[in-house]
Amino acid sequence: MNRVVITGLGIHSCLGKTLDEVRDSLYTGKSGIIFDPARKELGFRSGLTGCLEVPDLKKELPRSQRVYMPEQAKYAYCATRDALNAAGLDADFLEKNDVGLLYGNDSSAEPVYNAINTIITKKDTMMCGSGAIFQSMNSTVTMNLGCIFKLKGINLTVSGACASGSHAIGLGALLIQNGLQEIVVCGGAQEANALSVGSFDGISAFSTREDEPARASRPFDRDRDGLVPGGGAATVILESYESAVRRGAPIIAEVLGYGFSSNGDHISSPNVEGPAKSLMMALRRAGVSINDIGYINAHATSTHVGDTNEAKAIYKVFGDTKVEVTSTKSQTGHEMWMAGASEVIYSILMMKNEFIAPNLNFENPDEDSAKLIIPPYRVDKKFDTFLSNSFGFGGTNSTLIIRNI
Repeated sequence: MNRVVITGLGIHSCLGKTLDEVRDSLYTGKSGIIFDPARKELGFRSGLTGCLEVPDLKKELPRSQRVYMPEQAKYAYCATRDALNAAGLDADFLEKNDVGLLYGNDSSAEPVYNAINTIITKKDTMMCGSGAIFQSMNSTVTMNLGCIFKLKGINLTVSGACASGSHAIGLGALLIQNGLQEIVVCGGAQEANALSVGSFDGISAFSTREDEPARASRPFDRDRDGLVPGGGAATVILESYESAVRRGAPIIAEVLGYGFSSNGDHISSPNVEGPAKSLMMALRRAGVSINDIGYINAHATSTHVGDTNEAKAIYKVFGDTKVEVTSTKSQTGHEMWMAGASEVIYSILMMKNEFIAPNLNFENPDEDSAKLIIPPYRVDKKFDTFLSNSFGFGGTNSTLIIRNI
């Protein structure tokens, strides 16, 4: 099977818009979480959110392309532009070669609301505008990226809840391993507007620690009271090793293993067996042992049941193995459809710069998190292999193992 390497990274995150900005935020333990009073005016229980600026693309793209792009597609465009540039993939190469596209996205709520509201208030469907349908579809990100960058390989949206971005990378790796594609643009995008997460707020999923936004996201901490929503986009360029060498491309890391499973259980409450199965499959496919893993980037979103069961799953697989476990969601909040891709980038930046970002706000372990090594402070450590977990509603699980090169 073909080896799969990573040749480009790009990100638009509450921690920064460039890899250097994001690296520095991780290193210093900077939080990207703020209080948004506009959400309280809408009747939200929680006004907490990741702080994001929607890109103004007027100087980069013509209106004829921008009209089809909702918020998350704009984030994805910026992340993908930067990743393609980093990988040395220019417009001429993309025009002449079959480069694939797999991107995680599981909602486009604001455009749907805007179109329906227009129909109801104006009584004229033509008032929705020509871009409404393309902005409203779940596949909006891959539609836009595929057309803007003229990508001619596979073009598919991966809709797997909060594991979407991770599944996109894993599936892209499988295509390359089996010789079906040489290069695949992979990633995840999440709209960050209030309308997209109102139903989450309605089931009391969010932290209400509004007086201390930076202390609200508390993965694994005994006193966690819910997640904080975030968003943005992250792009990872996957390529066969042979293609990367032939092009003289920068080889950043190698995707060793992809594990997946479904809990086959409750639609929103995770279990232990499903995630543990995903971890074990990734280790088996990567051909590594638990002792080879130098860092675990946990899915842990700062919810009671989710963090507890992930801690149990990690301990079930790793036991007392001395490996640091942290959740970068303590800094970013939960980036949802984007998270599986962004957390791969966060982990690569840490691996390349020989540190592990702090699990912020981990002050009091509970019975299960006490069994893991969860540093609340930055750890300066050299490691060359990490494991990244992503789990989602409906019981979908994805685990990636990536090695430094």
